[in-house]
Amino acid sequence: MSAPASPVSAHAASSGILLDRARVALSGRIILHDLTLHLTEARIGIVGRNGSGKTTLLRLIAGLIAPDAGRVRIDGLDPATDRKGMLAALGILFQNPDHQILFPTVEEELAFGLRQQGRTQQDALAAARAALAAEGRAHWGPAPTSALSQGQRHYLCLMTVLLMQPRTILLDEPFAGLDLPTQDRLSRRLAALPQRLVTISHDPAAVADADRVLWIDAGRITADGSPAVVLAAFRAEMARIGERDADTDLAG
Repeated sequence: MSAPASPVSAHAASSGILLDRARVALSGRIILHDLTLHLTEARIGIVGRNGSGKTTLLRLIAGLIAPDAGRVRIDGLDPATDRKGMLAALGILFQNPDHQILFPTVEEELAFGLRQQGRTQQDALAAARAALAAEGRAHWGPAPTSALSQGQRHYLCLMTVLLMQPRTILLDEPFAGLDLPTQDRLSRRLAALPQRLVTISHDPAAVADADRVLWIDAGRITADGSPAVVLAAFRAEMARIGERDADTDLAG
């Protein structure tokens, strides 16, 4: 399912998501072990248990942390240092929208990313209102973001990312905490997007339609390949672990 990784060429580094022997350590403990990956597929899934390193990998790709060794490149850019270039290269949809929303009204929240890209306040607000109207949500514009439901705040965060038109979007547990109708609407919207999507989840169903799936465990890539192969192995291992942990009786 996976093969030993080798250093990535300079040509490969100019496109897609590159990790070249990237290592992350926190408080002296290695969280990600010298990962070498080149991700170019349109739909990529990353699965693993809680504590496996999934979130650290997302933060590394997004440039929220820098590697302690090795390098990370997104379309040839260093995400940890080229923040301006990354505005067009990468967007993130966090699991909890409250960790992402900064402004008191919907239209201000939508306009913020466009302002970061250099548009005037007037132009950014006009674009935000036009985007809301196109979505049938023009009445959301002046509404307080605090008045939106969990699903609506999640959708607002997605709209904010899409307005900036990044080439790649990272999705952190995108369906967590959403009811089934909201999950269905979000799933259809994501499937229709032209951007590269990288979905990080503990749920195999969330990445079953990906072109490529990575299974991360203890900061290493356990398997890398097609969903059919990788997810079957992942489910089998999770079932094995579940059976091992199932006996909760106290010793007599």
